[in-house]
Amino acid sequence: MSSWSTRLSELDISLPEVATPVAAYVPAVRTGNLVYTSGQLPMVDGSLAATGKVGAGVTPEQAKTLARVCALNALAAVHALTGIDAVTRIVKVVGFVASAPGFTAQPGVVNGASELFGEIFGEAGAHARSAVGVAELPLDAPVEVELIAEVV
Repeated sequence: MSSWSTRLSELDISLPEVATPVAAYVPAVRTGNLVYTSGQLPMVDGSLAATGKVGAGVTPEQAKTLARVCALNALAAVHALTGIDAVTRIVKVVGFVASAPGFTAQPGVVNGASELFGEIFGEAGAHARSAVGVAELPLDAPVEVELIAEVV
């Protein structure tokens, strides 16, 4: 196993508490050597860090930072289930961006999550990805991120 917990310390990154689900689901599920997270909103201390549409009220730069928050929340869900050091690879990331009409820079927003995984996991953080623009997200969140991680 890798010592991702040491890497997090080196980067001065702390995983948050697992976000409380807002409906009838669990934060993460393991099947075999894969952990699937539920979509994670940019929750900080139990509240949304921001609301609104990206491209109208929420800038792409703000949304990229919020995608990083979502990614940290997803890692917290993985950590609570298996421990962060059990991760061998980030396999897939899906990012949803609540987009104002005409906003087409979803990939740049979701880079907030992807770049975080690269910082922490290096080559093991390279992943397949989808970045999807949507009309609405739960609680009027600007961004939502889910991931699939391979674990030992």
